[in-house]
Amino acid sequence: TRSYTFRLRVRSRRQKTPPAMPFVPTLRLRRHHVFPLHCTLACGLVLGGLGSAAAQQQAPVAATPTLYVQAGMAREDARAWIVGTTLPWKHWSMAWAGGTVRGHWDLHLGQWSAKGTPGRTHSALLGAGAALQWRPAQGQSPWFVEVGTGMNYAKPRFITATKEMGTRLNFASHLAVGYLHGAQQEHEWQLRIQHSSNASLKKPNPGQNFLQLRYARHF
Repeated sequence: TRSYTFRLRVRSRRQKTPPAMPFVPTLRLRRHHVFPLHCTLACGLVLGGLGSAAAQQQAPVAATPTLYVQAGMAREDARAWIVGTTLPWKHWSMAWAGGTVRGHWDLHLGQWSAKGTPGRTHSALLGAGAALQWRPAQGQSPWFVEVGTGMNYAKPRFITATKEMGTRLNFASHLAVGYLHGAQQEHEWQLRIQHSSNASLKKPNPGQNFLQLRYARHF
């Protein structure tokens, strides 16, 4: 008889190291920082769904009133929640710098809150003002720039952990960049910077600045 010897060769497989994943920078935001913006977006979707059928029969968007929701953030965990309406100056406009300037009244109410000592402070807010919007391309561009001024009344006086407003009644001014979209350009978004103070009529007068996001629905 013949004997056969079989040799089993086991080839070792080198384990391939998976390629390193590319570094992706992340931005960490606390929940209470983004929650006001989430609410503004949610309310914007709700308002955006209202009156969509009627939008086809509306006048040009520049001459229509709006309803809006607005959220703001600032230092010391300050937050602003605002709802309001704008009423256009239907019989006034002017050409300027290749675009069209139009104006409107702004009426709103809401709340400011911030970290206090101790706990959070809350102030109910009532305000009114006027604003001018400039739209390039003879007023046909979806982009616009807005400036405005007005007054707001806070009760009680707005107080944070490190400062307090000297008066309940304060002046408010803002600068905004906005965009219109939709079949009739009925949806409006704004990114705003707002400053409130009493113009040094009474001390202390630290002033309060907010970065704000607004959604407005034209009707």
